[in-house]
Amino acid sequence: MADAAFHGVFPYLVSPIDAAGEVKADVLARLCEHLVKAGVHGLTPLGSTGEFAYLSWPQRRRIVETVVAAAKGRVPVVAGVASTTIADAVMQSREFERLGCSGILAILEAYFPLSDDGVFEYFKAIAEAVAIPVVLYTNPNFQRSDLGLPVIDRLSRVPNIRYIKDASFNTGRLLSIINRVEGRMQVFAASAHIPACVMLIGGVGWMAGPACVAPRQSVELYELCRRKDWGAAMERQRPLWNLNQAFARHNLAACIKGGLELQGYAVGAPLPPQSPLSPEGVEEVRRALQAIGAL
Repeated sequence: MADAAFHGVFPYLVSPIDAAGEVKADVLARLCEHLVKAGVHGLTPLGSTGEFAYLSWPQRRRIVETVVAAAKGRVPVVAGVASTTIADAVMQSREFERLGCSGILAILEAYFPLSDDGVFEYFKAIAEAVAIPVVLYTNPNFQRSDLGLPVIDRLSRVPNIRYIKDASFNTGRLLSIINRVEGRMQVFAASAHIPACVMLIGGVGWMAGPACVAPRQSVELYELCRRKDWGAAMERQRPLWNLNQAFARHNLAACIKGGLELQGYAVGAPLPPQSPLSPEGVEEVRRALQAIGAL
């Protein structure tokens, strides 16, 4: 797909894996088709909801290959690249670009703490390895080495690092990023933020797991925000936020996979040693989906 500005709703896709460790490509392709027809603006495999940390490289590659084929160039595919080493991250990025991805969601995994220079060099190397746009991913709740404002500022000056997806719980941090980068980088929200609020302060959309189970409702909310109809947007936002809160009380991948199972997608349970959604969790997700008309 030709390079264009990323914006709108990018569902973080789940990774359906069978008992033998094979990617359930037919299920994933059907889910992608449903999401595209619901009007989403892009697809993001191998985000947190995609359980990237639990997948082998062949599984990751197969998932991205499947999503690119299912998208058929109708929407951009921004694939997650995560590693502890620069060499491996560069290899993944180049392969995903070769497979036809429109962008890279760059994720830093770390065992030992890293200096700001080390963090900068990791993301810079990914950006320099490919010609497609790079989205930085930051999640201080789970990452051992996170992106601070000074590093974000430096990275915003690398030509094809054009976006950042922030999964902190601090919406003020997003405004600080927007102020600091002065338009060189655009901000996507995560499910930890209230999307309408992020759009109000200058965000361009959100990359989030809940959009997998509520794509139509998410797109409607985005369109209201884009038109700056904030009153109507908040009316639509309130029940959707209840869905996000339900997911926040459980393992995110388990919740999204549980919700998709309720909707008829045989995506299975999270990969062990993660636990599947409890019976109580299934009922909570069922109620949340029913409340927004997604079940």
